[in-house]
Amino acid sequence: IGLKVLIKSVWEWYEPRYRELARVVTQEFPEAEVSGFVGRQGSFEIELNGQVVFSKLETSGFPYEDDIMDVIQKAHDGKPFEKITKSQPPCVIL
Repeated sequence: IGLKVLIKSVWEWYEPRYRELARVVTQEFPEAEVSGFVGRQGSFEIELNGQVVFSKLETSGFPYEDDIMDVIQKAHDGKPFEKITKSQPPCVIL
């Protein structure tokens, strides 16, 4: 089964997050094709095989790595997967 992971984000702000997630995904799933593109302002969206599985615009935070890896594992195993609806709390500077 081919895995295509597409990450759309505000590149100049979230590039380190993209690079770390891409590293973790390809380490666990060497056959996965991971690519990144500039997305909408404030976005960090992840598509898996053409289906949006996470959107920072909808959750107001970044995904938990374990949740992303679980979704990719399900797709890898040919099982159905659902969109991730929880996220890390946004960073607050006091």
